[in-house]
Amino acid sequence: MRTLCRRAALIGAPLLLAAAAAAAASPNEEPPPLPQDGRADRILVVKSRHEMTLFRADMVLRTYMVALARGGPAPKRREGDLLVPEGRYTIAGRNARSLFHLALRISYPAPHDVAAARARGQPPGGDIMIHGLPNGMRWLGPLHRRVDWTAGCVAVTDAEIEEIWRVVPDRTPIEIVA
Repeated sequence: MRTLCRRAALIGAPLLLAAAAAAAASPNEEPPPLPQDGRADRILVVKSRHEMTLFRADMVLRTYMVALARGGPAPKRREGDLLVPEGRYTIAGRNARSLFHLALRISYPAPHDVAAARARGQPPGGDIMIHGLPNGMRWLGPLHRRVDWTAGCVAVTDAEIEEIWRVVPDRTPIEIVA
């Protein structure tokens, strides 16, 4: 599974560079940071809108524009399909030493994902994360959103993952929809 993230870093980097070369940098106003005591209790990712929203008690804390997997909009079905899963999961842990700037692990595959993949005779894959940019590429900032470049993950800027890391505790429910 770690190979998948390494492959994403190696393959995704040229896509990110191409997006940066094709885009003219524009001034970007950052929203004010979420309060230090802010905590999300739910995450919703809407793939068709490239949005990830953090909630607390059904109130929106923040919505982030995200880059997704380069395999297209379909739901993940097997290892290596370069797709983002759809369904209900949780934040299952964190990796401060990821190849990407901070990574929150999504609990994919759930038992039903494993069963469905086995029924097809395929491995379900895994190592699905919410993460920042590949280490050393912070300079891309929001330009990374111009291309879906991950191998199955949800990507935000480094500044955004730092905020998300701080306000999203482990075991937070996350729902990913088309």
